[in-house]
Amino acid sequence: MPRDYYEVLGVARDADDAQIKKAFRRLARELHPDVNAHDPTAEERFKEAAEAYEVLSDGARRQQYDAYGHEGLRTGGYRPDFEGFGSISDLFSAFFGQGGFTPGGPQEGADVSVVAAITLADSARGTQVEVGYDAQSRCETCHGNGAQPGTRIVTCARCGGSGQLQAVTRSPFGQIVRTAACDRCHGDGRVPEQPCPSCGGRGMVIDERRLVVDVPAGIADGQRIRLPGRGHEGERGGAAGDLYVLVRVAEDERFVRDGDDLVTVLDVPVALAALGATLEVDTLDGLLPLEVPAGTQPGETLLLRGQGMPPLRRGRRGDLRVVVNVAIPRRLDRESRELFERLAERLDGDHHAGDEGVLGKLRRVLR
Repeated sequence: MPRDYYEVLGVARDADDAQIKKAFRRLARELHPDVNAHDPTAEERFKEAAEAYEVLSDGARRQQYDAYGHEGLRTGGYRPDFEGFGSISDLFSAFFGQGGFTPGGPQEGADVSVVAAITLADSARGTQVEVGYDAQSRCETCHGNGAQPGTRIVTCARCGGSGQLQAVTRSPFGQIVRTAACDRCHGDGRVPEQPCPSCGGRGMVIDERRLVVDVPAGIADGQRIRLPGRGHEGERGGAAGDLYVLVRVAEDERFVRDGDDLVTVLDVPVALAALGATLEVDTLDGLLPLEVPAGTQPGETLLLRGQGMPPLRRGRRGDLRVVVNVAIPRRLDRESRELFERLAERLDGDHHAGDEGVLGKLRRVLR
């Protein structure tokens, strides 16, 4: 089921034509292919926005949609059809022409994403990781102009130096003139007489890069680190894209992270849970003593304050929450069984069963 058109454009249902047009132009700038070559979803999102604008900018269609929704549009014969366009750039040109995206002008480089795997201990202390990735750079042989050194750059014969090609296309919007960047000179208006042997006339090459990245303490699994200007180099003087490092924190069998807190389980023998004891518990900083009070119940949580994760920004370090698992022996030798039988006889009728209701017990067990 398609999304609500008002939601797609981010406007209220009573938005006027000017607000709808403004919202669509804003989305179009964000989703233009020259800006989002790295985003595989940009084309479908732009088509979704174009469909929403096509309906909401037409008074009759909008009225039908407001009254009967998507089903009403289909019943009325409306079908979005973008197959008449050769590319998303063509579709964009159908709405806006080439305004705002000058062929041959500076082109910003695309972003690059890489993954860095670290441990929970690395996340707690902060670390450095080396990442490797491929990125576009200016060709050093031709200095980015695409021509073999010592040869000329000439006017593109296909577009006559304009950097643009025009064609008439029949579309859902009627007959329109499409303007697109020349497929030979890529909008520059000029081509090398003899292409550079190193880059094939492209002016850009793909290099393998390696970079040491500082990972801050407290970072969580799935968070990203942005390194401006470390992505693909821009063309014709355009700014370089960014590098995004996706941090994956490996699971630690000792702990579960909950915000800035850590949660662990401590097995406590039944006798020690009843009598109380000082036991050692594993933390990120090694073993630390933990007081287990007499009468500790299964599932109770004991705190070691400040033994959790550091905050990514400002704030107090989290705690280590220790969940007590009272270990009941599965097998008993004769002497142990006799001791438990004597204990059971002694405690029979003295377990205070009536002191706590069923709901109270459930809350204590499930908390």
